[in-house]
Amino acid sequence: MIIVTGGAGFIGSALIAALNKRQITDILVVDELGTDQKWKNLCNLSFADYVEKDDFFEMVIADKLNSSLEAVFHLGACSDTTETNASYLIKNNYEYSKLLAQWATADNVRFIYASSAATYGDGSDGFKDDQENIDILRPLNMYGYSKQLFDLWARRAGLLKNIAGLKYFNVFGPNEYHKADMRSFVVKAFEQISSTGIVRLFKSYKPEYADGEQLRDFIYVKDAVEMTLFFYDNPQISGLFNLGTGKARSWNDLVKAVFAAMNKKPNIEYIEMPESIRNQYQYYTEADTTSLRKAGYDKESTSLEDAIKDYIQNYLRKDKYLKGIIK
Repeated sequence: MIIVTGGAGFIGSALIAALNKRQITDILVVDELGTDQKWKNLCNLSFADYVEKDDFFEMVIADKLNSSLEAVFHLGACSDTTETNASYLIKNNYEYSKLLAQWATADNVRFIYASSAATYGDGSDGFKDDQENIDILRPLNMYGYSKQLFDLWARRAGLLKNIAGLKYFNVFGPNEYHKADMRSFVVKAFEQISSTGIVRLFKSYKPEYADGEQLRDFIYVKDAVEMTLFFYDNPQISGLFNLGTGKARSWNDLVKAVFAAMNKKPNIEYIEMPESIRNQYQYYTEADTTSLRKAGYDKESTSLEDAIKDYIQNYLRKDKYLKGIIK
């Protein structure tokens, strides 16, 4: 059996869809469905059982889970970068992760978990996934810090020799529709163009970056899943790894690709950035994928333009009930 925490979420459900394509269905899905619409992500998936997060951790503590467990993909977390309840983030993203990692590794079960590029903060210390130097990183928000704490703990406990921590960069694509304000800007741009014909981007407040030329490493969820499965297929590979394209692109590039996928001419307006986020805003992120490549991952990432075209034309414009969901 394979366990996927956060299995009804964005990357988790896309991962299960990829496992299903391999004819793997002996999967325990763990999540907290709550009141949003992410339950729809489960409708097209095949899995053995579903368990709510709190019930699952009670089962872990009581050691009531299947002894034939093969792997744990721990993708469940509060990923809201604006969350201010630090105690909640510590319990949900740090304490739960420690408990699950200790439980899995005690039985030599493959443990793959989601770290985050948010651990790199403003990027002034670079974006190299060198676990020996992660203690110098300074995340800009509590979400990033909760992920950083677990990376540091895993290293201190000696677990990074046996587990894989994946630092996802700016992932976008099908199955994210339920994430409200945390959805990618591809979706938001698509909606803005559909309703107004205009996309609004934040102005730059650094002279070295023109408006809309702030840079991000945008990676399509299908590529992120392929990279994730690489660590399932190669259980001998452990440590921290960046998951990104390795090529930063601008917000202008992204928006122009959305307009092109919708067969419309670009119409961009630059607006003031709220003062509340100006000091925490990242002007540049780019995954250093050296470690990933050295580990043996050799597939090329989908170009930003091709990924956005696939997302918009094959998902966002489809049937509303299954809008944006990988089938």
